[in-house]
Amino acid sequence: MPFFKKKKRDIVSENIINVNNQEKNHEPDSSAGTMENVQAMMEKYDRESNTRIFEGFPAKVMRWFLVGFSLFSVYMNLIAMWDERTRRASFTGLLILIAFSLYPVRKQAREKKRINHIPWYDRVMGILGSASFFYFVVNVDRIVQAAGRINNLDVVVGAVGILFLLEACRRVTGIPIVIVASGFITYSLFADISFKKIIFNLFYTTEGVIGTPIGVCSTFIVLFIIFGAFLEKTGIADFFIQAANALVGGASGGPAKVAVIASALEGMVSGSSVANTVGSGSVTIPMMKRTGYKGEFAGAVEAAASTGGQIMPPIMGAAAFLMAEMVGIPYARIAVKAILPAVLYFTGIFLMVHLEAKKEGLRGLRKDELPNFRKLVIQNGYLMLPLILLIVMLAVNYKTMATCAMIATGASIVVSMFRKETRLTPSTFADALENAARNTVGVGVACATAGIIAGVVTMTGLGQVLITGVVKLAGSNLFIALVLTMIACIILGMGVPTTANYVIMATTCAPILIAMGVPAIAAHMFVFYFGIVADITPPVALASYAGAAIAKSNPMKTGINSTRLAIAAFIVPYIFVLNPAMLFIETTPRQVIQILITSIAGMYALSAALEGYMFRVLKWWQRIPAAAAGLLLIDPSAVTDLIGVLVFAFLVVSQHIQNKNSQTDKV
Repeated sequence: MPFFKKKKRDIVSENIINVNNQEKNHEPDSSAGTMENVQAMMEKYDRESNTRIFEGFPAKVMRWFLVGFSLFSVYMNLIAMWDERTRRASFTGLLILIAFSLYPVRKQAREKKRINHIPWYDRVMGILGSASFFYFVVNVDRIVQAAGRINNLDVVVGAVGILFLLEACRRVTGIPIVIVASGFITYSLFADISFKKIIFNLFYTTEGVIGTPIGVCSTFIVLFIIFGAFLEKTGIADFFIQAANALVGGASGGPAKVAVIASALEGMVSGSSVANTVGSGSVTIPMMKRTGYKGEFAGAVEAAASTGGQIMPPIMGAAAFLMAEMVGIPYARIAVKAILPAVLYFTGIFLMVHLEAKKEGLRGLRKDELPNFRKLVIQNGYLMLPLILLIVMLAVNYKTMATCAMIATGASIVVSMFRKETRLTPSTFADALENAARNTVGVGVACATAGIIAGVVTMTGLGQVLITGVVKLAGSNLFIALVLTMIACIILGMGVPTTANYVIMATTCAPILIAMGVPAIAAHMFVFYFGIVADITPPVALASYAGAAIAKSNPMKTGINSTRLAIAAFIVPYIFVLNPAMLFIETTPRQVIQILITSIAGMYALSAALEGYMFRVLKWWQRIPAAAAGLLLIDPSAVTDLIGVLVFAFLVVSQHIQNKNSQTDKV
């Protein structure tokens, strides 16, 4: 879900101009970068972009309503001293009103949308859904003191609130999570629990709709979304792409390497795989194809890199904030523990891109096509200052995360004043607040709906049932339990927002792994990873399909390539569960350095095996030991490292001999 999900049309159109200026003598091979096509793809693959169209006075009303919501969120967190129930219920009530105002009852093509039209039934549902939560706000003291002895009106209001929340979630994020939540509610009805108690627990306590997920969203996530919206207005996304271009654009297969670096940086503060794929990919994918990459590979690179942005410290995605709350450790510590797995993920993609370029003999961009890095940093490097400030504050645990987000937001406003091109005006200031509100709706309703699932697990004791069942099925075999958890995460992640997917798995599967002796942070990171990769894993790989649409390639082939490029995301979680040293648990600085070196070497060997190329084309019998060496070196163990080094050395020597023989034959 987005921290940094901007109006992609704006940033993409700017990037397209830049790219086209660099490509005076080359026609791009895709029309995907036009505003119309970008918007169409966003609406097709990113449900949150499929909103109603407003013009004239209604547009102004909606704009200032959204601006007001963002300002309300700031006031609620930094000034108001409200009861936690009051704060969460008020926040959720406003989200529902916004959702029914912006999102139609069914997904529609843009050309079929009616201007300035909100049907009467949407107005009724929006008002009733929102009013149900504010009813709780008004009667919070009485209902809390009742301790479950609520009256019939309370039951009706709670049922209406849950029903309209599910409908709002369906409109904004899609039907998969609604089906899952409805299934859990149905389970509770057959668990010998009265309907009144179900409504009380799910609607009126902090164990349900207004539970931890929406609490974290209303406290931290919304403020970081506001920060991202202001940061976007400074033009930092374009700076990421330009800087990556300057650094690696001229290398072999340069445009693909640009896509990896830029998408990692942009996705770091984003949390939206599809939005990043469409936004950055509209620029990078045509560039990759122009230098010789196949369409299915180019689309896969962008999708894999954009998806991986959610695991990229220090900002990561919305789920990381929830993890901090659910595991009970500071967010900064989670970001530190996520460093090495993220490094391996992007190293794997970068190496496979490099080896593919070498194998196919692909060039980089010409020198005259590249921006001057020194000049770029001097002119626009200051745009990084708010992000750097935020990282420092989080690292030293300065005050609260909410305060850090607001200070960083203030810093982004200040740095925008340095140049006329980035200077915030009253209009762009309001734009940032409006975009922040729009971007909050998806993650907010997903968090509230995920709270239903968590509430059912707590209320029915389902968690213990699942633990017992999996332990029996796996026979106390941790590896089998990990495989079952991985499959569950990927299946549930198909079409379910990452944040909601994480909450579901954190409340159902993570406790299973913890019960089997896995450290809590490793268990939660495991389900986090596999919830994310669902976006690039066929058959429902939305990020991959978005990349395929831009590349005009086969969607399934693009999805398969994305999975192959993101192979680290399928291997590394098993490693850090089986050997938590990769998460810096009970390890030393020397061990960390050793793990880093051997793991990167392992990713090189594994990438070579998958690509069939190391220093030259690998024979079939060489790819097997290359894959084995990669897996052995990634595992942070002295024994496996030693064996892996020996196998890797054998491969290097054999490749060297082949090169020497080849040169001799030519002579």
